[in-house]
Amino acid sequence: MNTGAPSERVDRFPPPRDFQVSAHDALRFGFKEGHKNQLIMAPTGAGKTYLGMRILYEAMQKGKRAAFLCDRTTLINQTSEVADKYGLDHGVIQANHWRRKAYEQLQIASVKTIAKRGYWPEIDVLVVDEAHTTYKAWTDYALTSKTAIIGLSATPFTKGLGKIFTNLINATTMYDLCQSGVLVPIRVFSCRKPDMSGAETRGGEWTDRAAEKAEMGLVGDVVKEWSRLAENRKTIVFGPTIDYCKVLVKQFNEAGVLATLYTSETSDTERKEILKEYRKEDSAIRVLVSVEALAKGFDVPDVSCVCDARPLRKSLSTAIQMWGRGMRCSPETEKKDCLLLDFSGNFIRFFEDFNDIYFNGLNGLDDGEKLDKKIREREEIEERSCPSCGYTPFLKRCMSCGYEKQPTKTLENAPGKMQEIYIGEGSKKKKLANDAYDLWAQLCCYARLYSAPEKQAGRAYHLFVKITGQKPRWSFDGTQSRDFTRNTQNKIRSLNTAWHKKRRAA
Repeated sequence: MNTGAPSERVDRFPPPRDFQVSAHDALRFGFKEGHKNQLIMAPTGAGKTYLGMRILYEAMQKGKRAAFLCDRTTLINQTSEVADKYGLDHGVIQANHWRRKAYEQLQIASVKTIAKRGYWPEIDVLVVDEAHTTYKAWTDYALTSKTAIIGLSATPFTKGLGKIFTNLINATTMYDLCQSGVLVPIRVFSCRKPDMSGAETRGGEWTDRAAEKAEMGLVGDVVKEWSRLAENRKTIVFGPTIDYCKVLVKQFNEAGVLATLYTSETSDTERKEILKEYRKEDSAIRVLVSVEALAKGFDVPDVSCVCDARPLRKSLSTAIQMWGRGMRCSPETEKKDCLLLDFSGNFIRFFEDFNDIYFNGLNGLDDGEKLDKKIREREEIEERSCPSCGYTPFLKRCMSCGYEKQPTKTLENAPGKMQEIYIGEGSKKKKLANDAYDLWAQLCCYARLYSAPEKQAGRAYHLFVKITGQKPRWSFDGTQSRDFTRNTQNKIRSLNTAWHKKRRAA
């Protein structure tokens, strides 16, 4: 549907970051390739709302009707304020809302409101925030309508996403955001953890009752260790149940630390009052205690400590959401890092998979689904430190400085031969391409997605030379793109990181 020229409006979008431009370009390319429903994976701090609004604004400039879908009613006004900040006229789909303006090109709604209405407005493009929460109201619509659907999520690990979306775009990674100063690195302290052996499970995950029972013996440790390692840092603590959280709040308050409960039982009025105080730089509230109410969409940048006292062994996505609450940068307070005090053992259980996501994102939606099905049994981890900066724990690549042991042999086969191309050696070999031309076609695809038109041919050329040590024998314009593999993408990222470090040093 096309309604003609858009109404007069002033574009007040701040300049996009490079990765936001690349993600938007990749989205356009995906539409050209025939993908109606696409999902953008963007970590905490990547500006998902900004990116979503920018995508909708472009559609509106073409005369399209657009909508932004929130997964909670409480986010309606917050999202509306963002749209106002960017100069976007819009209506809100909500009963008795003062901004009900069905004639506006842009509409903002919550999934509960849409489900209650039982029908959708006439729209051409829909952005779904927190798209890993797969409510039937929008998933059915995505599969049956002609509307283009763009999902946004930091953790797209939910079962069935691969049946709804046909293309996954990694906007950026947590590591890249840390390197650019958008996020701060986490420093992990593995504190005393509960004994979960023999604990009751349901569907492979520990029950809330079992986790609460195990964690109750550590309540005193949480307060004591926080006082020793993170005293006076603005903090969020996650516990297994509301009853446990109430006990923990009492313990903090008795120790002279003002802590407040923030759970599903906290009323909207109380939430507003708590957040109004907590957002102050000198807030009297030093600790918020929650089960999951603070895990998604909560943004207080000067939070610099997260205490994880909620044992998990399957849901990596929940762990990432919790830990990410403290990773946003805060220039006003000169925040340098975020302390993660692990009272659950989660970091050890999830470390290997989290390390991979931290640097590489996801290769496909099916990979995310598998990660949240996988039961982690590991309770101990080898205490290895980064050879470069000393950060612990260390696995393959340092989450603090990015150090990665470079193999002595970078390319196994000469690029002119019809042989598979690998990097590394021994058991760590990783296949990049079936042969040299396959690699060249992948690099052409990458360049077309992530470089300006006038720079694409040069970008592909230089990447090929960097990886193989030889010049390509084919023309850029005469080469048809091939999807680049995850290993090729990771190799390019490592080259990009090395280049940026060299540039900063210079």
